[in-house]
Amino acid sequence: MSLFNRRSLIALPFALAACGFTPAYGPEGAGTKLRGQVLVQEPSSQAGYLLTRHLETRLGRSGSSARYALDLNIVLKQDGLAINTAGDTTRFNLTGRVNYALRDTNSGDVLSSGEVENFTAYSATGTTVASLAAERDAVERLMNILGDQITARLFATDLPS
Repeated sequence: MSLFNRRSLIALPFALAACGFTPAYGPEGAGTKLRGQVLVQEPSSQAGYLLTRHLETRLGRSGSSARYALDLNIVLKQDGLAINTAGDTTRFNLTGRVNYALRDTNSGDVLSSGEVENFTAYSATGTTVASLAAERDAVERLMNILGDQITARLFATDLPS
């Protein structure tokens, strides 16, 4: 008996259509509605800049006549994870939390809001320059992760036509 059944492969698109599945970049998908239409809040920190850059890469950069505005509030927390015998912290955990709200610029109504949280870590065992570079890289990785989480949630939002 074959593990692969062609009938189930043929039935898959019908099953997805029956459950209300809409591709994000399909004709009526949220990705298409948001592409180039979201004005991301102006960043006030390096982490904000990195998050804004990533979101604009995923959603497209908008002009001044954007239909939606995305407000962000970023909170970063750094904790020491490993301490050597000399008492130096050699590994850090970086936790980030972003509260976001997608507003309609015409009416001011909040269409989607929420909070995403994630973490990353970096090692501080090298020189000062290497440790600072590792920290900057960890912040950038964290903002990319959080940006992807926000984008996924925005794509799941039922936006008005």
